Amino acid sequence: MDIQYKAGDSKGSFFIEENGEVQAEITYSKAGDTKIIIDHTEVSDELRGENIGKRLVEHTVNYARENNLNVIPLCPFAKSIIERDKSLQDVLN
Repeated sequence: MDIQYKAGDSKGSFFIEENGEVQAEITYSKAGDTKIIIDHTEVSDELRGENIGKRLVEHTVNYARENNLNVIPLCPFAKSIIERDKSLQDVLN
């Protein structure tokens, strides 16, 4: 399953699409030029239990690293994933 990306001026998302339908998505808002705020993560019932949500969080963290951005995880799911995995915490503000 490929993780795709779309971004606008102030928001962006990483998502997995199958048969033209979004099956999983993590969204963020830009906070200035140096931060993104992860505000929502959603995974369809069909993909639950496959660690897709965690993969989306990890993908977003990698995006932040590549773009020298700090992450503010407002989404409770993303926050819990980052808090439990020290290897993801270098992007926290």
